Amino acid sequence: MQSFELDKTDVSRLKTALNSSDSQLAITLDEYHASEIAILFESLTKEDRQRIINLLPVETASEIISEMHEEAHPEELLLQLHPDKRTEIVEELDYDDATDIISQLEEHDQKEILGNLNEDDASNIRNLLSYDEYTAGGLMNTQFIRIYLHMTKKDAIDEIIRQSEEIEEFYTIFVIDNHNVFQGIVSLKDIIKAKGNEEITALVKTDVAWVSADTDQEEVARLISQYNITSIPVLDKEMKLLGRVTFDDVIDVLEDENTEDILKISGVSEDEELSGNWIEAVKSRLPWLILNLATAFLASSVVRYYEPALKNIAVLSAYMVIIAGMGGNAATQALAVTVRRISLNDLTDNQAYRTVLKEFTVGLINGAVTGMIVFLFSLGFDKNPLLGVVIFLAMTGNLLIAGVTGAAIPLILKRVGIDPAIASSIIITTFTDVFGFLLLLGLASRLLL
Repeated sequence: MQSFELDKTDVSRLKTALNSSDSQLAITLDEYHASEIAILFESLTKEDRQRIINLLPVETASEIISEMHEEAHPEELLLQLHPDKRTEIVEELDYDDATDIISQLEEHDQKEILGNLNEDDASNIRNLLSYDEYTAGGLMNTQFIRIYLHMTKKDAIDEIIRQSEEIEEFYTIFVIDNHNVFQGIVSLKDIIKAKGNEEITALVKTDVAWVSADTDQEEVARLISQYNITSIPVLDKEMKLLGRVTFDDVIDVLEDENTEDILKISGVSEDEELSGNWIEAVKSRLPWLILNLATAFLASSVVRYYEPALKNIAVLSAYMVIIAGMGGNAATQALAVTVRRISLNDLTDNQAYRTVLKEFTVGLINGAVTGMIVFLFSLGFDKNPLLGVVIFLAMTGNLLIAGVTGAAIPLILKRVGIDPAIASSIIITTFTDVFGFLLLLGLASRLLL
């Protein structure tokens, strides 16, 4: 299947179908995958979404709601539906998807929905609601294939067939003992290839990665990526099997985490929804801009202090912009690489030291090269070799500082327990502006006046 991008033609076509009969709308919808309809929902009114969900079969409707982005508020769409339709859809959803959606509702709405479900479904969802949203427990699905350690090949296959009727997809078969204690995993291929009377105990792989219910979702994603597995078991303190986290859930986690880091590095709160209105955007961004303004006054104070140098050598103001801008860009490069390394692995002291040393070297070389370019530019236009030397030294020094701070500050923040993506960019901008101006104007005051 080719990737789908929201297109004006698709939106227009769907809206035209919404103005026609239910039968014509159904024909149009049948040409789209559930995930594509979920994307198209972003451009529709609540009433149109409700009409489409009521028109579609429960299986398709549940898939659309599970594919809707959190910012599209699938929970609100659920509340709009008739209780009978809503119950059918929730019971069709995987437990983890149902939990994610229901958790966004007010407590009284949660109770109403859960009260209409069959006791087994309601119990499983209540159990998942008790876990923190950003942990393995909040991600896991309690529907999975499990077989007993001492089953024969034939008994195991019969049990897999029986359990698979209630599970849409499964990637791994988990093995437990008679007390539900996790023993390992086994592949369907190995079971099929085994002799008829062979027991699962001879096929089980015991050395497997697992997580506890309170393991952070980023760690879960890292383990699934590191070991190239399709799902990972979630165990309690007694090593009993609670559920599984699958790779598709991890993809969503990685997307959310990357988006969060990008927003933080840009000085935007992760609380701001990408599709939110201007009021939410102002509330999210204004505090960071005010903080940035405070640090800008610090850089401005350096310029005020060296005002005599600027009056006597007006051309310095043009080079101030270049040096500060280059320093900011170099620091952002070092920051992005370092934050990414931190998000992938907890760096040891030696790795942290080598990261800072690498950025020191990179900053020194890049500063010297770009400083030489600006030196030659200055020599051609300003005919003042000493001014060129000042600019060269200022550029080299500022890019060196940019590299070191871009690597060191997020590492320091991480060490003291602060998210390195939150404050790093503002601190680093202050460093490159202040030291860029200080180096250029300070050296000019000493060597040119």
